[in-house]
Amino acid sequence: MSEISVRPLGEEDWSQYRDTRLTALRESPEAFAATVDEEEAYDEDFWRLRMQRSTRLLAEREGTPVGIVSVGASSDERPHTSELFGLWVSPEARGSGVATELVRAGANLAREQGRTQLAYWVGSDNGRAVAFASGFGFRPTADRRPMRVKSDDDEDEVSMVLALGGDRGSAPVTF
Repeated sequence: MSEISVRPLGEEDWSQYRDTRLTALRESPEAFAATVDEEEAYDEDFWRLRMQRSTRLLAEREGTPVGIVSVGASSDERPHTSELFGLWVSPEARGSGVATELVRAGANLAREQGRTQLAYWVGSDNGRAVAFASGFGFRPTADRRPMRVKSDDDEDEVSMVLALGGDRGSAPVTF
């Protein structure tokens, strides 16, 4: 299988981000709070503004988009923490290391921006996502919130945090 490359998208790449995001919404509607119908209606100005709010990382294989993730500020109360969100990998690329490369690039970006932690909200009942994040070095915190995506049960999300210091095995700073 060919190599995976990950690159940040700039504002001028808004249409490529939009196309990949709409593909993700069509393919995995249950994974996102937004719907494809809502986001298809947005104009170019909206998409350009979205590109300015956080960094969008695109994973490609042979020039074809195979995954995307966003990295942005966590909150004003947590200035040393970036947040990873909107992670999606195309079905044909799942299990091939794309998610790992996207998360690695997101962690490196946050570190380069002077952040000491990377937060990632994961469905507490989503064993596969929790295992992936844990295997990468993310550790659960006490922070919980209701699921942002549509769900048939009362599942919540847990904030998992990756310490961006020297020892990935060390416990992250708690909030």
